[in-house]
Amino acid sequence: MLRALVDWLDSRTGIRAARAHLLDEPIPAGTGWSFVTGSIVLFLILVQLATGVVLTMYYVPAPDHAYDSIRFIMDRLPFGAVLRGLHFFGASFIVVAALVHMLRVVLLGSYKKPREVTWLTGVVLLLLILGFALSGYLLPWDQKAYWATTVTINVARSGPMGEYVAGLLRGGSGLGPLTLLRWYSAHVFLLPACLIGFVIAHVYLMRRHGISGPVDPVDGATRPFYPYHALKDTLAMALVFSALIGVAVTFRAPLDAVADPTDATYVPRPEWYFLSLFQLLKYFPGPLEPVATQGVPGLVVLFLVLLPFLSKGTSRRLRDRPIVAGLFLLIGLGVTALTVMGLRDAPGHSASEGWSPLAVAGSEFARDARCTTCHRAGGAASEITGLAMLKDPDWLLSHVRDPQMIAPGLREPPSGAMSPGQAQSVLSYTKRVRAGKPLAPAIDADTRTASLVLGRYCATCHMIDGEGSAGAPDLTHVGKVHDAQWLHDWISAPDEIDAGANMPGFGQFLTADQMSALVKYLAARK
Repeated sequence: MLRALVDWLDSRTGIRAARAHLLDEPIPAGTGWSFVTGSIVLFLILVQLATGVVLTMYYVPAPDHAYDSIRFIMDRLPFGAVLRGLHFFGASFIVVAALVHMLRVVLLGSYKKPREVTWLTGVVLLLLILGFALSGYLLPWDQKAYWATTVTINVARSGPMGEYVAGLLRGGSGLGPLTLLRWYSAHVFLLPACLIGFVIAHVYLMRRHGISGPVDPVDGATRPFYPYHALKDTLAMALVFSALIGVAVTFRAPLDAVADPTDATYVPRPEWYFLSLFQLLKYFPGPLEPVATQGVPGLVVLFLVLLPFLSKGTSRRLRDRPIVAGLFLLIGLGVTALTVMGLRDAPGHSASEGWSPLAVAGSEFARDARCTTCHRAGGAASEITGLAMLKDPDWLLSHVRDPQMIAPGLREPPSGAMSPGQAQSVLSYTKRVRAGKPLAPAIDADTRTASLVLGRYCATCHMIDGEGSAGAPDLTHVGKVHDAQWLHDWISAPDEIDAGANMPGFGQFLTADQMSALVKYLAARK
């Protein structure tokens, strides 16, 4: 019965011939494990496409909802954190796999005649993979996404037709809904269409010309792809997928604080595969910037495109291709060195990724009667711990300082207003609430005391960990400049150290315990 069904299908579709074409490809004798790299790249592309399709079922490409939809996927969707982890970390896996595959092709000379066009489609596929990684940056709409995309668009402005390209990427005068929608469309529609087309072309050309096989031919008959080499491919793909699942389960895909266009203190840090370009920008400032953004990358891509035509001779041995080997070694060492330096130089973002002292203070101030009069269960407004703050920071700062502004005369406002520093602290805390972290971490008593003092008084004029006000020196690394004794004397009576000091003395406002905790905390910030 089954044979009759297969015979009927074969007579109409030719499935037996298709099966033979797909699985009976002759593999040269001596073809080893190094030839599984292409299958690994193809498998990871399929993983990215599959996880991406599922993510689009829950993602909302709008600034007001993009961040919260990512949070929903990670916090409330069953296995959502693993799903996003597979997609997020899969981007790094596929970049590594593509580079390893390209390295294998170069080492074994598999780009030589008659496989020049196969190599060219592979170069395009590598660029498309990097394009996916770049276009996916903006979609979470967190701080890193917003400011890294700002840098990317500014880089685009330095190239030919820069203003036109930047306007095309932005979709307007600044980053906003049109920008997000354009990058989403590119990531979900345009790039996948191009990727699928070039994958088909690459596989077709590979099958047309066959696997290049070992550099030095090995005596022996060819073997069919299935089951001999197919087993190697399957085992390699299973191993890589196991590693990817392990990473996705063990590590949570990062999500920074929600994008804040007013936070000019945030220093974006790209993913590791773009760090070399990011680092290169530091050595070509100002008018020389196009050298780093267009010149050097352009030369590398041009070299890859011309490689099959520059490498003369029929020998595939690496020792017979010293110029190619030397140039690839030079490029590899340069990219590695720049990436390592970028990792060392990249700033941390404790205020965005963890709990800053102002966020800790804000969690305390949010329990004040001036907030809980309205923000409580059954009250006039939602509880702060469950609040999805969609208002801009200026609105929130004004509201905390003057609660009546939200609805003048409609209800009795709580008595008293918070200081500007307290308002900054509450703002910092609401960012953690929006990021799904409404509970402050456990900290020691001295750190808590210092945080409250910083939030109540210092944040009115000073910045710390990128938060607060910029009217006075930044306190993030004040311990590098001043010791504990100087800090104590300055905080107590600054006019005794500098008669022209604008800062008021706090010796009469702070208790001995508060002063001790604050000085100890600041002195430790090296």
